[in-house]
Amino acid sequence: MPYLFGGLVLLNAITLGYYLFLKQPSTTQTLKTAKEEITQPLAFTNSAEYIPPIIGSKD
Repeated sequence: MPYLFGGLVLLNAITLGYYLFLKQPSTTQTLKTAKEEITQPLAFTNSAEYIPPIIGSKD
């Protein structure tokens, strides 16, 4: 039983090392879209004029 546990720990360490250090991440469509949205200017709408006045003010 200790050999089985040790083997599983070793297999887990090898798998983790492979995915962390050797395998290069692939660029997904979601990542491409997010990068394009970041580089494009954002549309800004000033919504301060739609805020109601403070309760108790006479505006």
